[in-house]
Amino acid sequence: MSGRVAGKKALVTGAAQGLGAATARLMAREGAQLLLTDLNQSGVESVAAEINATHGAGTAWAMRHDVTSEADWIAMIDHAREMMGGLSVLVNNAGIAITGSVEDLSLDEWRRGMAVNGESVFLGCKHALPLLRENQPGSIVNLSSIAGLIAAHNMANYNASKAAVWLLSKSVALHCARSGWDIRCNSLHPTFIHTPILDEIIGDRDEAVVLGKLARQIPLGRVGEPDDVAYAVLYLASDESRFMTGAEVKLDGGISAM
Repeated sequence: MSGRVAGKKALVTGAAQGLGAATARLMAREGAQLLLTDLNQSGVESVAAEINATHGAGTAWAMRHDVTSEADWIAMIDHAREMMGGLSVLVNNAGIAITGSVEDLSLDEWRRGMAVNGESVFLGCKHALPLLRENQPGSIVNLSSIAGLIAAHNMANYNASKAAVWLLSKSVALHCARSGWDIRCNSLHPTFIHTPILDEIIGDRDEAVVLGKLARQIPLGRVGEPDDVAYAVLYLASDESRFMTGAEVKLDGGISAM
């Protein structure tokens, strides 16, 4: 099968690396046009340039984007209209991992994690919906985490912020359905994926040792790869998932089955 998202116009946040970059490459290969955003402007421009070199000029655009800024979100939606002529898919991927127990975290750390992981998704959904309504069928894919469903003693902020994404996604899905719009909203819940966000967990420890310990927590016996998540995003962005909304997709190697 090819062209699974042909004609789709997608905005992907956090697209300079990791899951966002993998998602962008896969969606471009399957026919989508893409507006890629990230705080790391040079990084996201590099990903867009790579995609355009492979799939042709005008496949991808790149913009610097602070996902915690409402003004930036309004600007990104305007750019989507100007550059791609609309928007049919929003992938809220940008996120950070702040570790620490409820006693370890400062209020500033708490607010930063909630802003990047939670408020950004609220802002993206809120400001994208008017343009998505003009380009139905539409799909919103929100990156949560298995940590939004299963807690840990030292992940207070990450647990809380990703749980917020989980239930916000359901609320958005029901709002769209009740309004009669052909716009779906679903959340994705990966476990440990081999991306730069794991650097926060690895810290100054030996990477191979830490990855080995993480893999032993997963029934399938390995840490996930970015494409493991990108293919799930592709499905939710495509019309193959038109009867799926308000759902959570667990990409956890079996952790939640235990």
